[in-house]
This record gives sequence, C-alpha cells and structure tokens, in this order.
Amino acid sequence: MIQTILSHTAEIDDVERAVEEVKSELQSGGPLKKNTVGIIACHYEFALSGVVKTLCESLPFPVLGAITSAQAIPKTSDTLFLTLMVLTSDEVSFTVARTESLHGEPGKIIAQTYAEAAAAKAEKPALILAYAPFMPENSGDEYVNVLTEASGGIPCFGTLAVDDTADFSNSFIIHNGEHFNDRMSMLLICGDIKPKFFIATISQDKILGKSALITKSAGHILMEVNDRPVAEYFEDLGLTKASETSYAMTSLPFMLDYGDGTPQVSKVFIGLTPERYAICAGAMPEGSTLYIGVFDKADVLLTTGEAVEKALAEADGASAFLIYSCISRSISLGMEQLSELDLIREKVAGRLPFMMAYSGGEICPTRVSDAKAVNRFHNNAFVACVF
Repeated sequence: MIQTILSHTAEIDDVERAVEEVKSELQSGGPLKKNTVGIIACHYEFALSGVVKTLCESLPFPVLGAITSAQAIPKTSDTLFLTLMVLTSDEVSFTVARTESLHGEPGKIIAQTYAEAAAAKAEKPALILAYAPFMPENSGDEYVNVLTEASGGIPCFGTLAVDDTADFSNSFIIHNGEHFNDRMSMLLICGDIKPKFFIATISQDKILGKSALITKSAGHILMEVNDRPVAEYFEDLGLTKASETSYAMTSLPFMLDYGDGTPQVSKVFIGLTPERYAICAGAMPEGSTLYIGVFDKADVLLTTGEAVEKALAEADGASAFLIYSCISRSISLGMEQLSELDLIREKVAGRLPFMMAYSGGEICPTRVSDAKAVNRFHNNAFVACVF
C-alpha cells in the first residue's frame, strides 16, 4: 500500500551538494507513485543554511517535520544530520496543512486548520501526524486534545521540535521548506492503513511506591498535592534543592495516572514559579494520581529495546516505522548520547524502513479502539508508530 524511501545528508554548507545527495538516494528507491509526502528531521543548521528550503523547493511533493537534536535511519545515526522519509502510494493519500501563528488562540486555530484540511477529503483520515514548535506559553496537551476533539478521535502521532541550544530558541517546525517557531504542521493520511502505536517510559520497578493526589493545578502549573503545597511535597522527598534548579529533575519523571483505566503518562518537572508552584512540561489535571520515577541510562535502553521488539513483532504488513524519543532520554545517556539510536538500528537491522528523531514532547495514543483513540501528550517517552 505504501512504499517508504529513506534519504539523508550530513552536508550543511554546500547546499547544492546536500540536495544532490538526498535526491540521489530518493531516485535509487524507484519511481514515485500517484500520492507522495516527505517527513523531515534535521539539525537547525540545515534550516538556517538554506538546505531545507532549497531541497523542498526541488521536490515534487510536500514536506513537513521538525528540528531535532539527533536522529537515525538504518544506515547511520548522528547529530548534524538531515533525514527524509518519503511515503508514496497509489491507494493511500496525503494532505498537508499548516496553521497560522499559535500565539493567542492556539486551540481555535488548530481546530480550524484541521477542519479545512479534512474537508478536502471524502473519507475520514486513518492517522494524523502533527509537528509543533516548543512554545513555553502553550500546552502540548491542548494541541493534542483539540486535534482529538476536532477529528472525532482519530489517532494522532507526532512531536514537538527540540534543538540543542540552551534555551531551545531554534526549535522550528518545517513546512514545505519554510521553518517556523509558532506554527503547527499536520499530515492527514487517508486510506486502508492500520497504524499501531508503542510507548516506553520507565520500568515499573523504577517508580517510587509513594503516590500523591493532585488537588490543585492550573494547566501545566502544579500547585498542591494531597491538599498541601507542592513545595512541601518536594521537601518530604528530600528534593527541595533539586527543585530549585531548572531542569535538574529531568531524571525524576512524574508518572500520571488519570484514573480512567488508561496507562500512566510521563511528564517532566521544569522548575518553580516565584510562588513555589511546580512548572511542568504538560498538563497536571486535578484528581490525577502522581508518582515519581527514577530515570537512568540502563532503563532507557531496556525500555526502548522492549518497545522496539514488541513493535517489530506486531509489524506484519507494515511499510514504515516512525519513532520519536524525548530529549531527556538522550540526556540521561551521558557521553553515549547516540546509544539509544544505535540500539534501534541494531534491533531493526533492515526489517523495516525507520526514522527516529529526538523530541521536545511526544504525541501518541495510549489506547486505540473502533470508537476513538485516547491521544496523549507525553514527556520522557519513547513513542513509535508502525503503519
């Protein structure tokens, strides 16, 4: 149904050579079919140097994706790198859309963009791929919830862009050669595909037994647990000093149980507000139960390996394997920052075309049924989609 072609380049400065390398690999994959789209991941230098713009302008199909800090395809893994996954099919169709600026009313803008894109197709999409920038004032949970409501529960998968700067200032999305730090790009895939989703966070034995009930919050701001200030909760756990330094607790993910029978979802603690409330990288709904986990290199590789093996075991008939992993997982690997990427290359070993990139926030369903998908926004997670 879908043919997947992978290409890449490490050439940043010589734009013509970079484009030639990518297009040469694409041509070796054979002729394109009636419907084609490209999914891109690259270091931000490729956008700033003009490689992305020139490449996309030279291709006869739309391209969307996001900046990343590191990525892999079967041939190689690297940081200063550009990869392109091309999907081409005679039966499956692809619709690419981009929002206007998400400053102001992101929910309304995303819903309207989706509705206009979906209206162009007679059939309902089987899968939405979504790419958004890292915007501290906006919530990834809102992005996901709006897409779920607007689509009627279609499975949604994707990533928030992330770069390797100190303030993530170059975390752009890419849409047809242009790069933006305030817009979402989305791909609607229509046709007879049956996507499957796989998530890895943290091993159960790495989750501390003591739980807490979220009793007061406002979006991604956690104010009280167990009817006490969250700062006192950190004090009870001996985490007061760590909580006072931004991003110092990325190795201690919050695991949220929504109490609705769906799997726990991981969220990252970022820092404290002046009022000593906890700023998190995702919504912390009141009534949810919070657990703290302990994140380390060995567990990252263990859980990723298990998820990849499960995905491959259930990938009969699949044509593509798309993967995003939280930047915090890469950070936990220390000096061996490519070891998660290399592990995937070893395990997949030619069995399925894949592309993996690091993420500033992961979008993936935790459950899919005939009725609708339970789409979630994750942190600290490894998410994969086979289709």
